[in-house]
Amino acid sequence: MRIKLEQLSQQLQQHSATLYVLFGNEPLLIQEAADSIRTHAQREGYTERVVLSADQHFDWSALLTAGSNLSLFSKRRIIDLRIPSGKPGKEGGKSLEAFCTALPADTLTLVTLPRIDKQGQASKWFKTLEACGVVIPVYAIERQQLPQWIEQRLSHQQQTTDPPALQFFADRVEGNLLAAHHEIQKLALLYPSGHLTLEQIKTAVLDVARYDAFQLADAMLAADAARYARILNGLQGEGTPPLVILATLTEQIRQLIHLHQGLARGQAAAQLLQAGRVWGDRQKLVMTAVRSLSLPQLFQGISKAAAIDRIIKGVELGDAWEALLQLGLYLTLHSRNYHGFTR
Repeated sequence: MRIKLEQLSQQLQQHSATLYVLFGNEPLLIQEAADSIRTHAQREGYTERVVLSADQHFDWSALLTAGSNLSLFSKRRIIDLRIPSGKPGKEGGKSLEAFCTALPADTLTLVTLPRIDKQGQASKWFKTLEACGVVIPVYAIERQQLPQWIEQRLSHQQQTTDPPALQFFADRVEGNLLAAHHEIQKLALLYPSGHLTLEQIKTAVLDVARYDAFQLADAMLAADAARYARILNGLQGEGTPPLVILATLTEQIRQLIHLHQGLARGQAAAQLLQAGRVWGDRQKLVMTAVRSLSLPQLFQGISKAAAIDRIIKGVELGDAWEALLQLGLYLTLHSRNYHGFTR
């Protein structure tokens, strides 16, 4: 059975399962969910805990042994299995399947995994976990959700602030939720309960945002020049190789060109997006960019990207970071002046 993270508390109160599986790429939320499961289990009398970390040298027979060994000191226990790679391998997969088919009595098993892709979720071992227990995907907090998330966390410590301050806070901590959590806790130590001003938050909150090249591409698609510049500056500060950034942006521009050409041939947008592996909310973002940028502008973007490639490789003189900034600004600013396909 699969439930949402926000349903976990209610599920624990209504009916404790014997197997819980947490998977996702947000360590803070994974940790908090695991803590809530363990705390609830301890209140229910699961006083002993066995922790197993399945790294590349892990002996999977230890899982089956832990399931069969009865404790001398406690009638109930927790088996805390962690699979950092998210890939148990052939032996591990079979062990998980065998373990699930005969879940040990008086035992609550908690399995934590990183993000599992669609292929991994279609594997026999993962489907067995889902069939025998409660599976909870833990998704990262998206940029547009971050101000509300911060607001909720502040309310837990009886503090409030205004939307501009929340947006400032979100810009400072985007992509680094664990650091965001620490910054929120710091506000509780620095200021009393009540309303926080923008100046107080500016004074207290450190710039701990973490970005990746895909977020930069999204800022380009959204025609958000200020955000593009901020992310690019963050990537430079983090030491991200310019070639990695260029490859991501170039691939995104090529995807827009492919969509443009497909639409001109009369192909359906849904078909083109599926073929390009564009899913969910990202479809709207991509199609908005297709409608906002002309084909000549996109080809000019490819030409600029080729020049940046020559700069990075030392064939042409120039500053690669400045050129990457100019590429993004060219596309974000031009996208406001073109109205293309309406379908």
